[in-house]
Amino acid sequence: MAELHTPRSLIVSLYGAYGRSPGNEPLPVAELIRLLRAVGVDAPSVRSSVSRLKRRELLVPARTTDGSAGYALSADARQLLDDGDRRIYEQPEPRAADGWVLAVFSVPEAERHKRHLLRSRLARLGFGTAAPGVWIAPAGLYEETRHTLERLELAPYVDLFRGEHLGFAATKESVARWWDLDAIARLHLDFLEQQEPVLKAWEAWPLGSVPDPEVAYRDYLPALDSWRKLPYADPGLPEELLPKDWPGGRSAEVFGLLHAMLRDAGERFVRP
Repeated sequence: MAELHTPRSLIVSLYGAYGRSPGNEPLPVAELIRLLRAVGVDAPSVRSSVSRLKRRELLVPARTTDGSAGYALSADARQLLDDGDRRIYEQPEPRAADGWVLAVFSVPEAERHKRHLLRSRLARLGFGTAAPGVWIAPAGLYEETRHTLERLELAPYVDLFRGEHLGFAATKESVARWWDLDAIARLHLDFLEQQEPVLKAWEAWPLGSVPDPEVAYRDYLPALDSWRKLPYADPGLPEELLPKDWPGGRSAEVFGLLHAMLRDAGERFVRP
């Protein structure tokens, strides 16, 4: 099954992987075009996608040290990417004993458009639905949830709680109601279908040889673009609450190995 990587998503992945220097130096427009061309995106698509990210205040125009036109990350975008690092790269081991974070919201009828925004944003953070207006996620997602709601100016409509599940149904049974586990498992299997062959090809690379930077980059960026969405669809539930043969562990392993093999090698193509 072919996977569609949108230009906008690839640009976000590019900045997440290679565009966060300590001084937040902008990436030149010409470099964005070169780097996205390498993964099959043409220049007009890059420019239109950058414009949309600028309108969303995720990218800001800036001049590079040599005076070239470029784009840097906004403060909100850096926070968004920093929050995502823990999920995308670190993959902490969750425990049922860590408990849950609950989000309970109430939106006045006059601002009902924010109700949809709240629901969609909580879903994108990985929350499940415990009851109408009551959303639940593993407790480790609290900080990122707070940052996201504050950034979108939705915090006044939400109360956040931490707690444990005390029944009456078994927690494992409840989790199967709160999340569509079959749909999440299919996302992991789709990722494995696409990326396990890539990993096997790199594992067959001659021992001690240096990967070609462009080839490493061309394989790494789409893998990252596919993977970074998964830890948001899958909130990282404790293993004891998941079905047997859950594919999430293997997909995390595959991405981790690709990241270790290809990220730094690809950077030599980003910064020749």
